[in-house]
Amino acid sequence: MSNKVAVLVAGSWGTALASVLACNHPNVVIWSRSSEQVREINEKHMNSRYLPDAVLPDNLKATTDMEEAIKDAGAVLIVAPSKAMREVARSLKAYWQKDMLCIHATKGFETETLKRMSTVIAEELGIEEGDVVVLSGPSHAEEVIRRCPTTVVVASLNQKAAAAAQYLFMNADFRVYTNRDMLGVELAGALKNIIALGAGMSDGLGYGDNAKAALLTRGLAEITRIGVEMGANPLTFSGLAGVGDLVVTATSRHSRNWRAGSMLGQGKKVDEVLGSMGMVVEGIRTTQAAHTISAKYGVQMPIAEQLYQVLFENKDPRIAVEALMGRDPKTEMEAMKLETWEQWHS
Repeated sequence: MSNKVAVLVAGSWGTALASVLACNHPNVVIWSRSSEQVREINEKHMNSRYLPDAVLPDNLKATTDMEEAIKDAGAVLIVAPSKAMREVARSLKAYWQKDMLCIHATKGFETETLKRMSTVIAEELGIEEGDVVVLSGPSHAEEVIRRCPTTVVVASLNQKAAAAAQYLFMNADFRVYTNRDMLGVELAGALKNIIALGAGMSDGLGYGDNAKAALLTRGLAEITRIGVEMGANPLTFSGLAGVGDLVVTATSRHSRNWRAGSMLGQGKKVDEVLGSMGMVVEGIRTTQAAHTISAKYGVQMPIAEQLYQVLFENKDPRIAVEALMGRDPKTEMEAMKLETWEQWHS
């Protein structure tokens, strides 16, 4: 495999991962539509819009020409927002070579089709979905770019591809595990953003640590419940892509989803929140997708449902919390829907 790595696109997470790659490999090129952004990366070794004050490796190059970025690359990392993933993958198709390694690090669904990002990429590139590698886990771009110790997981049905991705990213600051449960890793990475929104909203309402701890715990049960119903391994949700990413996204001020939720809890409307953020908040789109997915699979997702009503039906956040607290009594194991566990131990 060629030692050149191409990265699409130059947002905060794409830039942070490109920086990790550039620390490991001499030839890393990041693609952006913005000529101003490209010039700043090449001349000042900065991406001030997304990662202010961070200094990028000298060998990280940028271009507005996708063909130039992709030509002779052995691996392509796609970090486009979920709503732009199909467009970016479609543009990539013209330069794609069948021996390239394809990795994506986007956490979300295509809202219109409810498809995961690996499915969207595979459809556009004409490759097997199981050959795509998913990178996920607890990893704020703001800390990765500073080379703070970070641990993630790469998942694929193609274990050779997963191992190749592990080799590309692994270094003293960035530890990488592999996992075969590609479905579970993608679902966990997307759905935890909903719970992070809820955690921020709880904090914005001033409800304290007890409420947030309950929200995270019940949120994880909710994510696991729908994930298992869709065919994922329940153990994935107790790993890096599940509880690991949930904790970091739902408790940190680095998290866009937490910040958005906090503003909602303080009384701001969705449009006002999005306008002030200036960046994509994947949890909002994911809440919309989860609303449809839960109905499709007949699985209750009460936290996601109440957030949907806050985001898209103008429900007061305090009324949403009252609705959650006033649900019918349940046993914890019943609510977690661990029939699989019961079958294993019967």
